[in-house]
Amino acid sequence: MNITANQSESEQGKQGRLIWALCLASIVIYINLYTVQGMLPLIAEHFNVTGAQSTLVLSVTSFTLAFSLLFYAVLSDRVGRLKPIIISLWLLACSNILLIFTTSFDALVIIRLIQGFLLAAVPAIAMAYFKEQLAPDFMLKAAATYIMANSLGGIFGRLFGGLMSQHLSWQQSMGLVFVVTLLGVALVTYLLPRKEIKPDINQNNTTQPKSKLFNDLKGFLIHLKDSKMRLVFIIGGVAFMMMVNQFSFIQLHLMSSPYDLSRFSATLIFLCYLSGTFTSYLSAKWVVKYGSIVLFKAAFLFMVLGTLLTLHDTLWAIVLGFLITASGFFLTHSCCNSFVAIKATAHRAKATSLYLCSYYLGAALGGPYLMIFWQQAEWPGVVVGSLSLLLLLFIAIWFLSRGKLEETTNI
Repeated sequence: MNITANQSESEQGKQGRLIWALCLASIVIYINLYTVQGMLPLIAEHFNVTGAQSTLVLSVTSFTLAFSLLFYAVLSDRVGRLKPIIISLWLLACSNILLIFTTSFDALVIIRLIQGFLLAAVPAIAMAYFKEQLAPDFMLKAAATYIMANSLGGIFGRLFGGLMSQHLSWQQSMGLVFVVTLLGVALVTYLLPRKEIKPDINQNNTTQPKSKLFNDLKGFLIHLKDSKMRLVFIIGGVAFMMMVNQFSFIQLHLMSSPYDLSRFSATLIFLCYLSGTFTSYLSAKWVVKYGSIVLFKAAFLFMVLGTLLTLHDTLWAIVLGFLITASGFFLTHSCCNSFVAIKATAHRAKATSLYLCSYYLGAALGGPYLMIFWQQAEWPGVVVGSLSLLLLLFIAIWFLSRGKLEETTNI
């Protein structure tokens, strides 16, 4: 009895270490991804480029991240989940050394493009890693906690960048990012369990390169042919397309009259992500109790309400509106992640990577799309553009609900 109890405690300890390790890895990833968003004015000044050009350092990273997710899905199905995560994180830490010494904007863009490739490993693999290593009763809790860590990393990264751009030089800022990343990666490496259950998929039994490639493509096609999966990919991509770019344009609005906030003060709007952090944490219980479809509909209503509230155009209304919108978005994102992770019984990393590819492509496309509305009518125009995206989101949720999925716990 004591041996069995000790084994159970040991197993729970490993599961807990895995959750903590991947959540910390997520925070490291999103700090490195979004720190530059708070540093765009400093980047423009240091490298002598326009503000519009400086945004390339974020867009190229997001773009390469989106497509690199597919590569890591294949790689991790071949070699396991652990090695790609550890190797990519250490290379990411080393790449920050290059940022300290870069002297040209072109070199900066190239390094950030490479970093996009390195940043993709953790988000591509994490949910599949959880599904394979954790007991079923841990899975939804782990997924919700992981999404919460994503939110915290995004908040801290942007505020960290804004604070550094106000008080430090470019070299000092990148040196500090390197130190923070190095410490985080070292702790993740220490926490990650050394043993893992290897992915059990058909392609591992093939030896011919053509056969392996065929099975890799087949793995992606399995999920793309699933109409429910496709709808969830669309839901997550459209939701992020709207939400993350709303946060970008509201900063421009808050820095103009009548608010005239400073650059760093305007970035404080990202603290509204905290409502999404809290919602992500609670989402596991809600998915079990209500099912994903009910939560998708509730989240949609939150995003509509939050977006419309900002038209009141007072500071309190904008903050309240973004708190509500962030809650709705992160509830949507948590439901999408849980749905994909649980429904994918094979080629799990490929399912997750397809979802996140759609997710980050949505973010990349949303900027140019909402820019058209901003140029025509500034913030009210962005609200109109957002409502058009929400209409598309409503249609996708409606089609998903037609299948009477009361779901992810029943998949």
